[in-house]
Amino acid sequence: MRRIGVVILALSLTLAPVVGAAQPAGKVWRIGVLTTGNPRSAPPANWDGFLQGLRESGYVEGQNVAFEQRYAEGKPELFPDRAADLVRLKVDVIFARGPWAVTAAKAATRTIPIIGLDLESDPIADGFVKSLARPGENITGMFLDLAELSGKQLQILKEIIPKLPRVAILGDPAVNASQLRELRVVARSLAVQTQALEMKSSKDLESAFEAANKGHARALIVLSNPLTLAARTQIGDMAVKRRLPTMYLYRAHVDAGGLISYGPDLPDMFRRCGEYVGRILGGAKPSELPVERPVRFDLVLNLKTAKALGLTIPQTLLLRADQVIE
Repeated sequence: MRRIGVVILALSLTLAPVVGAAQPAGKVWRIGVLTTGNPRSAPPANWDGFLQGLRESGYVEGQNVAFEQRYAEGKPELFPDRAADLVRLKVDVIFARGPWAVTAAKAATRTIPIIGLDLESDPIADGFVKSLARPGENITGMFLDLAELSGKQLQILKEIIPKLPRVAILGDPAVNASQLRELRVVARSLAVQTQALEMKSSKDLESAFEAANKGHARALIVLSNPLTLAARTQIGDMAVKRRLPTMYLYRAHVDAGGLISYGPDLPDMFRRCGEYVGRILGGAKPSELPVERPVRFDLVLNLKTAKALGLTIPQTLLLRADQVIE
């Protein structure tokens, strides 16, 4: 299922990566990485994509770039200190992964270039950039904020469970506010009741699933944020244990045992961020690099998990899937 939901700005397609022919000989650029958890323990394809984007721009770890990694250990409140630390180190560019990281990086510096990867925020409404075509600040990167994706996810769940009476929604009420609003609108049109479950750390999962059970939810939608991605294996195991069909945004959840995902190609978004970091190191200004949004959205199904849940996936959905894991 390929969906061209949002068109990448033409300017971003025509500008080739800047490899930086005039770079100082022997210089090693320092890239600050600001994220919720250790990026090397995240889905391997994501970090590999970022390194690939750097290589395509002429930058290789151990040769002409080095990383200063700071992560918040799953605690969003630690981001300001982690961002300030990168600023004190005077890194050449900051790669900020997720809404908390982008917000903290912006508050910490107005001079160091920031490449953000944020699938929950509206970059204009949240004050990160002035416009998508010309950000005008020291931040650019890959942003999503496509709340309508959440509505599409609920529609897909309804295909699997046609008489779905109630769905639980797991996420952060602040970070995922636009997704929650859209889900409630679509749910009303489909005569499905919703139950919001709050997750601000992995410690909240047990109580969240217990609440879903008490609320008689027949399915679960996991909203996108760095915390739910980091806990993907735990969430998948708990969903199967409680026989709760679960929809996700990222394929990494399905690879970890989740039932189904519908969303953007996250490793490719990491790759594009790597390219943008390379262009910054080559002399480009973030204020002039357009904000990009993903254009491809994939449907991935895990038939092994479906069998464990006692579900039969409709043939029409199998035929539309981009990948089926057996």
